[in-house]
Amino acid sequence: MDFWSDAPGPVALAGRPQRANGGGRNAGRAGREGVGVTAIEKCWLNTSTVAAMPTPPARPGRKPNARPTAQPDAKPRAKAVAKTAGKASAKATGKAAALPSARAKPSTQVGASKSTRAAARPSARTGASSSVAAAVPATARRGPGLPRTLSFDIGGTGLKASVLSKQGELLHKPVRIPTPYPLRPEQLVAALALIATGLPSYQRVSAGFPGMVRDGRVISAPHFVSPTGEGGKASVELEKAWSGFELQQALAAALGRPCKVANDADVQGAAIVKGEGLELVVTLGTGVGTALFWQGKLAPHLELAHHPLGKDGKTYNEVLGDAARKKVGSSKWNARVVTTLGILKALVFYDHCYIGGGSSSRVKVGLPPDVTLADNTAGIIGGIKLWERT
Repeated sequence: MDFWSDAPGPVALAGRPQRANGGGRNAGRAGREGVGVTAIEKCWLNTSTVAAMPTPPARPGRKPNARPTAQPDAKPRAKAVAKTAGKASAKATGKAAALPSARAKPSTQVGASKSTRAAARPSARTGASSSVAAAVPATARRGPGLPRTLSFDIGGTGLKASVLSKQGELLHKPVRIPTPYPLRPEQLVAALALIATGLPSYQRVSAGFPGMVRDGRVISAPHFVSPTGEGGKASVELEKAWSGFELQQALAAALGRPCKVANDADVQGAAIVKGEGLELVVTLGTGVGTALFWQGKLAPHLELAHHPLGKDGKTYNEVLGDAARKKVGSSKWNARVVTTLGILKALVFYDHCYIGGGSSSRVKVGLPPDVTLADNTAGIIGGIKLWERT
């Protein structure tokens, strides 16, 4: 039977597959200093009235004090008090004024104190620059569940995000919005930043991108070069906009946190593989993604999704993508999956293969013992492993 034909038809299946921030301490200190400034200023203001204050009357039954009263010396004393208080006020005011300055210019010294690092930490909602984020590395933060990772799963049909603890626990239910089209790079960054505003605090960022990414820079964006998405006619303007776009730098600047961006299959694979020999990860969704790991370490990315697979030069995307599945039907699509696994086995001789992605749940055919289905949440959980395996 011709598995590559787009004509739908039944195929017999073999079976079924088996929050802590150091700012509180600084805020308390700033609050105490602020109160001190106010008290001293009040003292300074009150000294001007000392000279005008009358001498208190003598108590009944006691003779008036024969010594001279303090009235003649009141003005000199007032001036002395005012002078002393003014110096103290200026000193305290200087300390208080130094606090915002510490926030505006984070210390990069190796021996910077914990409070200085906390004060220098930029807000994730203010669009701080990547240089500020780099000055306060995530590795400097310690504590239960820290550092927290904001993880993005960028897809051709949806944008998903959540925040994970150091142990990989989801701290918020994944948030998803449909991928807007046409989509320029700056629009993607703005959409991801908007999603982040409703999530818990985090210290670093990871993102899986559906295309070739090298050192955080986009080499190809097959889903986004068309105004209508995957399968549509590419726009020259969008191709120029995406080619070479520094997505990792743009996200770090927009979110004010250190960021890592990699191919989405690479990110999913980071959460799936066991670190044993040569492991291949195949993601099935809007398109097809692949990732290779040797002893748990990510290998250079190969865009097999755009490599010819079927007849007439059809690519992996065109044969196994979501559009193809809907066109030929589930049975024929499942048969294509099994045949493709055999081709990949002969190509890379993997020790084990994992199938993930949104369409992995639609695989209803018996699989070889060296092939395992993976949960689709790996696209988000892999955000933590990306920092460990790259």
